[in-house]
Amino acid sequence: MNRKVLLIEPNYKNKYPPMGLMKLATYYRMVGDDVRFYKGDMRSLAVDLICEDLINHLNIIIPDVFWKEYYPILFQFIKLGKYSILENDEIFENEVVLDAVKEYRKKYRNKEYFTKPRFDKVGITTLFTFYWDITIDTINFAKRLCKNQEDVMVGGIMSSLLPDEVFEATEIKPFPGLLNHPGDIDADNDLIIDELPLDYSILEEIDYVYPANNAYFAYMTRGCVNKCKFCAVPKLEPQYCDYISLKQRIEFTDKRFGARKDLLLLDNNVLASKCYNQIIDEIKDCGFGVGATYTPPDEYEITINNLKDSYNDRAYIRKAVKIYEEIFDKLTDESERGEFYFRIEEAHCHHYYTASKENILALDEYVRPLYEKTHKRGKRKRIVDFNQGIDSRLITNENMTKLAEVNIYPLRIAFDHWELRDIYEKSVRTAVQSGIKSLSNYLLYNFEDKPEELYRRLRLNVDLCEELDASIYSFPMKYHPINDKEFFMNRNYIGKHWNRKFIRAVQAVLNSTKGKIGRGVDFFEEAFGKDVDEFEKILWMPETFIIYRRIYDKKLREHLAERYTTVTKHDCDLANEWWDKFTALSPEKLETAKEIIARNKFKDGDFVCDDSDILEVLSYYRITRNDVES
Repeated sequence: MNRKVLLIEPNYKNKYPPMGLMKLATYYRMVGDDVRFYKGDMRSLAVDLICEDLINHLNIIIPDVFWKEYYPILFQFIKLGKYSILENDEIFENEVVLDAVKEYRKKYRNKEYFTKPRFDKVGITTLFTFYWDITIDTINFAKRLCKNQEDVMVGGIMSSLLPDEVFEATEIKPFPGLLNHPGDIDADNDLIIDELPLDYSILEEIDYVYPANNAYFAYMTRGCVNKCKFCAVPKLEPQYCDYISLKQRIEFTDKRFGARKDLLLLDNNVLASKCYNQIIDEIKDCGFGVGATYTPPDEYEITINNLKDSYNDRAYIRKAVKIYEEIFDKLTDESERGEFYFRIEEAHCHHYYTASKENILALDEYVRPLYEKTHKRGKRKRIVDFNQGIDSRLITNENMTKLAEVNIYPLRIAFDHWELRDIYEKSVRTAVQSGIKSLSNYLLYNFEDKPEELYRRLRLNVDLCEELDASIYSFPMKYHPINDKEFFMNRNYIGKHWNRKFIRAVQAVLNSTKGKIGRGVDFFEEAFGKDVDEFEKILWMPETFIIYRRIYDKKLREHLAERYTTVTKHDCDLANEWWDKFTALSPEKLETAKEIIARNKFKDGDFVCDDSDILEVLSYYRITRNDVES
């Protein structure tokens, strides 16, 4: 077909790469299209497109100049239009050159990338609803890069949950759910896109590095048999699928992109599958049984082979340049480093924008031995991670014994509300008895739970760690309604038992614990309090005192002195001073103070109060992080 296809992920931060776009990239390459992936500032993409056209034009009018070397200068001038950018290079004194550069700067200012779009297909993925603004802006920009608006596809989580709202904001009708039917893209093509292997090469096209970047990403089931009212899965994956084969996709990945270290499965309820034992056996067959190790692939060989096959030249030219940088940094002999630098520079392969496939392949015989010399590939432990967690209500001795046959790390179990405590505790004990001692769990809060129930769930995990000699990391996750028109664009929702101050207090504690709570009673009690009453005190405590309790709380420092050899040396005791005045308020005044504190706004004009006792208590909430030093 040879269509020009642009796939885009909006420029938000996220941990995992866009699996939907990676499958689309595989599909479009299979049918012979030219695929380009982008994640970043959309205007920079527009500058890049104009800059590419300019360099092609300059190559025609003055072919004896290597114009790719001028890419950074041309990019900056097209973007900013400042002639000072061109002043330090005499080539721009040439009137023909200068006129051409000015002409393409004008094309950028006139937004010719919109008036003369070059892409036949544009696909944009979406993620969480609270990324609404950046996602909608990206769609509205990207749709104008497509020749025909009907060839713009928007998919992913946000567009599946809020298709009408996305259409209203963009005039693009989203594709909800999964691409799991023949002909979803091209009516005459029977390929089922959701079953295709991922194209990992597109991740080499961008500067953004996903935190999870050395794993197979896959599903072995789809959907969930539960219909939890806080969960989006029933809308995203309404039909439960018991089994999706993994082995062929892993074999494709290994051959084309090189083996991955870990296996990250995003199944929403794998224990509900009738094919559960088959799934675990296949995971073992794919190289993830107990004690499994991994030897990193020869990334240089993969790069060269893909360039020879013309498989995503854009990605593997960039990859080759990164490998050259690694080799140069690891060479220790100065003469060898000097020769390497000269050879790479002579071939114009120091930068991705100057390097060419032909020159990279011409360097192969020289570079290959240096890569083998500088890149030693030792074995590393492999892990399996059912990242979305498993259902504690379905855990049995049998399925945990089966799960212990693979390198599961960690075992993630949801603990969404306190009423599940008996089932949850039994499931943890069952897992540990089966030999699985590294666990993790998600703790939903700000839904229908009470703050003290969050504390009790956290405390139960800490106590289980001590009793069972296990490691359990807890990750409290704030509930956010995904389809409420008042809240889907922001993170402002407050549950009926919570208030804005309580939410901020929990977040302040989690900032100190890096978002997770692990093993250790002393650590937990310092962060969340030794009991529910002390936790409630922390919830009402001024935020600065929470973050810097060792500075502001004398009683805590005295308590820490019994456990730690070194503690922060201060005489300040404002935290207890505040608490004494807070608890000394009469019931009527305390209720008024709590109503103000719950809103978590303490600047002039944020509240109305003329009671001197309450105002004295509120004065502590005006102490900021900037006041800590003084």
